Amino acid sequence: MTEPAISLKGKRGLFTKFGELNWFVVLLITAIACVGFVMLYSVAGGSIEPWASRQMIRFAVGLVLMIAVALTSLRFWVSAAYPIYLGALALLIAVEFIGTTGMGAQRWIDLGFFRLQPSEVMKIALVLALARYYHGITMREAMSLRSLLIPVILIALPAGLVLSQPDLGTALLLILGGAAVMFLAGVRLWLFVAGIISALAAIPVAWGFLKDYQKSRILTFLNPERDPLGAGYHIMQSKIALGSGGVYGKGFLLGTQSQLNFLPEKQTDFIFTMLAEEFGLLGGLGLLTLYGILIGYAILVSLTIRSHFGRLMAMGLAFTFFLYVFINTAMVMGLLPVVGVPLPLVSYGGSAMLTVMIGFGLILSAALHRDAIIPRSGAIT
Repeated sequence: MTEPAISLKGKRGLFTKFGELNWFVVLLITAIACVGFVMLYSVAGGSIEPWASRQMIRFAVGLVLMIAVALTSLRFWVSAAYPIYLGALALLIAVEFIGTTGMGAQRWIDLGFFRLQPSEVMKIALVLALARYYHGITMREAMSLRSLLIPVILIALPAGLVLSQPDLGTALLLILGGAAVMFLAGVRLWLFVAGIISALAAIPVAWGFLKDYQKSRILTFLNPERDPLGAGYHIMQSKIALGSGGVYGKGFLLGTQSQLNFLPEKQTDFIFTMLAEEFGLLGGLGLLTLYGILIGYAILVSLTIRSHFGRLMAMGLAFTFFLYVFINTAMVMGLLPVVGVPLPLVSYGGSAMLTVMIGFGLILSAALHRDAIIPRSGAIT
């Protein structure tokens, strides 16, 4: 029997949907962003310029985009998934030819008023494309070996382009985020185990293809004291700042490591360290609690959606957001190598901010249209 295109709830007007948005989640996202504004104010030594003011503008734009995305039906995102992926892939290819270089890597496209990092866009686009692919096949087909070819290509193409920039951290995020969607779609566990074993076996070969700075980061992770004034400087100063904050912190604008400029990249990769130094363990745990509530909400949404596409999209985005938080905080604590992953909604950066906001717009859209019925071509309904 053919399913209806959409449930009666899908015919609600825009104003009705606007009122039904989960405004608590919007407020929670705003609260986390405000933590970022406060820390960027502190980074500048008690000034709203240059970082906090620009971040506020980006957040305002992102908020409008998030709400617009949330009000758009899931049926649209199903139909737009592949075009969005192809557009993001085209931007990644364009970076190879017209990309601008910063911090030793060619990762951005200069639009004049904004520097776009296509690899950030791809994090969302990849989840959408994989969710769309698995939405169109049956669970039995998803478990077969022949169905792996297209998802592997969808992941490998952008991951390879991002690695060439080079950006190992983002490439790992793409691979792990894509693998999570595949697992949720029903790909057998033994295939992931086999993939992990193969990856471990290939480490000696892969080592020869790494850039010198990437090798240095890994060696520094294993032994930070090997070069405390060079490659190990970042993580050593981060650990000192984290430890000196104690339980309650040194106070706003009173962090010695950060305010005396011992802590590098404090407005981007190491902003969590600055937060922990000034507001202590309690401040760090408080921010992580806010993140935990957001991730928990996204997971809860994924469990209540009728469409397979919506479930995979929401859970895939939740896992991607979790990876952002986990990798950044583990990195500044010395639990992972320094790979340049920003702290979502807090670290300074336009592309990452807009990507996370659009991602949560998609999650809010899934929640708002959780009862929409979207036919799965080829699937038994």
